[in-house]
Amino acid sequence: MTNPSAQNEKVVGAAAEKSAPAAKSPSDTPAVNHLKMRRRIIWASIWGFVGVNLLMIMRFFFPRTLFEPKTIFTVGTPSDFGLGVDTRFQQQYRIWVVRKPDRLFVIYARCTHLGCTPDWKESENKFKCPCHGSGYDSDGINFEGPAPRPMDRAHVDVSPQGQIVVDVNRLYKCEKGKRCEFDDSGAFIAG
Repeated sequence: MTNPSAQNEKVVGAAAEKSAPAAKSPSDTPAVNHLKMRRRIIWASIWGFVGVNLLMIMRFFFPRTLFEPKTIFTVGTPSDFGLGVDTRFQQQYRIWVVRKPDRLFVIYARCTHLGCTPDWKESENKFKCPCHGSGYDSDGINFEGPAPRPMDRAHVDVSPQGQIVVDVNRLYKCEKGKRCEFDDSGAFIAG
């Protein structure tokens, strides 16, 4: 038989264990958890700093270059262009090829006021600058707005293969009161 007092001690001991809080290990206290979180944040910051600096160092191995369009290029043969303004090369080379009955020339698409790129308005038969409203006729001659002079024309020549070679490094200008270069050799192709 069992001793009733021993049974009571077991019951009282079990009740005491349930009511007494469990002994916590030192690593489960809020202060220790806080320190662990702080260490994680500090190490993440250190590794993030090191990683960003390594990426910046790696960036030095790749050159910063601008890929600008060629300044001397071909646009086709004179027979490829009908009368009027051809806008095919505006995006790629910033030029318009203009064919008149007696000549073919290339207008460099830069407003002479502040350097914006005008748009060709087919319905109005003129170039219109979106920045300040300068207007140019189909020859690139200014007639409205603040533009001080006509748009420049690029040097054009015909290669031995019959291709039109355009050089936008050599521009022909026409200013009021000064010599107009639009009729110079190289400013247009006859016919």
